Amino acid sequence: MCPAMSTFTDVPQAPPVAVFKLTADFKDDPHPQKVNLGVGAYRTDDCLPWVLPVVKKVERLIVEDESLNHEYLPILGLPEFRSAASKVALGDDSPAIKDNRVGAVQCLGGTGALRIGADFLQRWYNGTNNTSTPIYVSAPTWENHNGVFKDAGFTDIRPYHYWDGNKRGLDLDGLLDDLEKAPEKSVFVLHACAHNPTGTDPTQDEWKKIAEIMMRRNLFVFFDSAYQGFASGSLEKDAWAIRYFVSQGFELFVAQSFSKNFGLYNERVGNLTVVARDSDNLTRTLSQMEKIVRTTWSNPPSQGARIVSKTLNCPELFAEWQGNVKTMADRVLLMRDQLRAKLLALGTPGTWDHITAQIGMFSFTGLNPKQVEYMVKERHVYLMASGRINMCGLTSKNIDYVAQSIHEAVTKVQ
Repeated sequence: MCPAMSTFTDVPQAPPVAVFKLTADFKDDPHPQKVNLGVGAYRTDDCLPWVLPVVKKVERLIVEDESLNHEYLPILGLPEFRSAASKVALGDDSPAIKDNRVGAVQCLGGTGALRIGADFLQRWYNGTNNTSTPIYVSAPTWENHNGVFKDAGFTDIRPYHYWDGNKRGLDLDGLLDDLEKAPEKSVFVLHACAHNPTGTDPTQDEWKKIAEIMMRRNLFVFFDSAYQGFASGSLEKDAWAIRYFVSQGFELFVAQSFSKNFGLYNERVGNLTVVARDSDNLTRTLSQMEKIVRTTWSNPPSQGARIVSKTLNCPELFAEWQGNVKTMADRVLLMRDQLRAKLLALGTPGTWDHITAQIGMFSFTGLNPKQVEYMVKERHVYLMASGRINMCGLTSKNIDYVAQSIHEAVTKVQ
């Protein structure tokens, strides 16, 4: 006989992931002028996914390579991918690489890189199995940052000041004050470029102030680098903060994602770059990360890593990839310029300079929750409740409608 009640009777229904729920609502909406500004993926001016031409080329090369097989990769991943990915973040001429104190772990996307780093820190940083180390994330931040560190076992996750809603820019004073007051050895998750969700980054001089305090106060740096190259069109510019911190002698982690800058969203290609004090510390750190990976996914998948590796390790393909990345970045920058210009032309109340001052895929519009609700329900323009929009969702065909929708939301809803 079957038991009277299910084993899972007491399992509560989890709330849906907000951004995916937004996309589902968009798909169900029959309105002919609906616009999706929520999804975190690049779209062409026809609002379609774009497979990078260099990716198509490399995929053909992989298919034609009869030497390849489907054997397991090493636990830490494809060696030529890991080394090339770290060089992209740190620079070919990085002294840390030359000193053999840089290593890496191939991970399942940027999220996987964050999780492996978080699991390692929970087990080995600031005391064995230490869950009480404060983890600082920006206010606001990408929602997964909180979840990853919480699920890794950390019990003290704190926000640090970042966004100033009044000036629609960086709250530098608040950020620096939080750095000064944080307990020594606290971990700070920093967005390397194209801060998600605000699109607001520190200037180079501001990064230097941040680094000075973090070094003096013995704070650990965990960079999340999800948009290198995609933000400004320049790999070097978007990695400036990471490279500066390394030049100042920091030991640090960098969670890298190749979802955006390669368009490989479903391949889950990520890398965790580790910069250690010396090669001995690096070797021991990677040995423990290998044990974590073994019980997490055991071995990473090869296809996406091969695509990225072949591209990064061939000068001709690398140059072509940089051109593809700049194409994406330039379209986003164009949409920023045009949206700001159209809002100014409409006489939309408030200042809209932050639209072009911000960088990367996302923009924090400054719209409040009621105005967002108006956008969704009355204008069928879908965006996050925070007012964050994906600039890639804007096209030459819908930008006038979106601008008019924002204008109406601001003038009709307080």
